[in-house]
Amino acid sequence: MKTIGEAAKQSGISAKMIRHYDAIGLVRPSARSEAGYRHYTDSDVHTLSFVRRARHLGFSLDQTAKLLQLWRDRQRASAEVKSLALRHIEELDEKIAELEAMRRTLDHLARHCHGDHRPDCPIIDDLATKP
Repeated sequence: MKTIGEAAKQSGISAKMIRHYDAIGLVRPSARSEAGYRHYTDSDVHTLSFVRRARHLGFSLDQTAKLLQLWRDRQRASAEVKSLALRHIEELDEKIAELEAMRRTLDHLARHCHGDHRPDCPIIDDLATKP
């Protein structure tokens, strides 16, 4: 059995996030000692590592929960996993497009700002006039 600190170190997830994932039901509740301390098995750490990797790839908590469910289901169809991943790719593509648009706007505004001692600044003007 491992302490929460050991599980955190081995899984790459902070103890605070492990407690959070436990509280929201993303991971199964940890075993407790008689004194109430959390204890983790190698399997628990493996699950936490799975969660860390999914979150690192940008999957939401709900998507990560679904992936965990599919991971645990040895009778699952890989088509369901692939479908979830493809939907996530579409979401990432939308976010990338939004970020690129933001970057283009800021680049345009920055190129038109003199950046000198004058108070005139198209960046501030844009922020003040756009809803």
